[in-house]
Amino acid sequence: MSEDLTLLDDAFARFLERDIAPDYESWVEAGSVTRAAWEKTGAGGFLCPAAPEELGGSGGSFAHDAVIIRRLGLAGFDHFGIALHSAIVAPYIQHYGSPEQKERWLPGLASGKLIGAIAMTEPGAGSDLQAVRTTAVRDGNQYLLNGSKTFITNGQLANLVIVVAKTDPSAGAKGVSLFAVETDTVEGFRRGRNLDKLGFKGNDTSELFFNDMRVPADALIGPEEGQGFYQLMEQLPQERLLVAVQAMAAIERALALTLTYVKERKAFGKRVLDFQNTQFKLAELKTEATIGQVFVNDCIARHVAGQLDSVTASMAKYWTTDLQTKVMDECLQFFGGYGYMNEYPISRLFADARVQRIYAGTNEIMKVLIARSL
Repeated sequence: MSEDLTLLDDAFARFLERDIAPDYESWVEAGSVTRAAWEKTGAGGFLCPAAPEELGGSGGSFAHDAVIIRRLGLAGFDHFGIALHSAIVAPYIQHYGSPEQKERWLPGLASGKLIGAIAMTEPGAGSDLQAVRTTAVRDGNQYLLNGSKTFITNGQLANLVIVVAKTDPSAGAKGVSLFAVETDTVEGFRRGRNLDKLGFKGNDTSELFFNDMRVPADALIGPEEGQGFYQLMEQLPQERLLVAVQAMAAIERALALTLTYVKERKAFGKRVLDFQNTQFKLAELKTEATIGQVFVNDCIARHVAGQLDSVTASMAKYWTTDLQTKVMDECLQFFGGYGYMNEYPISRLFADARVQRIYAGTNEIMKVLIARSL
């Protein structure tokens, strides 16, 4: 935590308290954060901090993204889909986009005028990205896209969607390409319903449909077709590290909430904290949380230095999210019946934790990737 990261953390914490906290619960009930909130966050300089300054960002690194995502989790506002927008969608434009594409889209993403999403998952293709069936066929100076996607985070509001499609269905991984689709300006694009999920209720998640959707040829990300799978593979370590950052922030918040509760709650004439079982359990969880945080911090440092490999990122993603599930279960138990009530934050943390082991590649896939390196 350098001085500028500490200043960013403090400024974002104040912003959340002042500008997000008053309306956050109403957004959760509505199933989506408002566009105004996105634009307000962009105006504050908290979107796309790793983008170049001349393109609307702060010229920072992934460490700046990590500070913002961690603070969102500590404050309990992690249904706000900033993580995917800033640290997953924007980097595809920043790393692989042409100069014209960067100038067209990065300032809008940084300001919140554009809200980003990435459309990978399909009804019949989850972690297996080579199995996507959405197609993109060149037609003059346009591409014709057909297919559907599901479980798309920010899907109801996103107006810049990176779509994973097959430009050559017979070429396997070499036939996958990425397209940046400005949904406000294309025909043949349709959003499905805002999906009703177990957790992350305030983060809109949607089905997307492409029916003869025409996009200009310059929507293709990269210099030529067939680069999509390799672009995805290069960026997935950051996505998986991002999930680990979210996991550790949720763990830290859950432990803090639980410690406060067991200090105040009494049973059989003494505080719940005074029972040896409580002390031992919390000691175990605190130790594992500390180990996890040290590991994630090391991964962030490696990533900023350009040295984080896919295997280590997979380890971080699977281990921290497994730990997150364990911590939420153990912490909820200390709350007894109250922990099962949605009015208690631990209940929401418990529900939100479950998807962490699924998206960005299931934890089973993470173990496959790790095993291949042995």
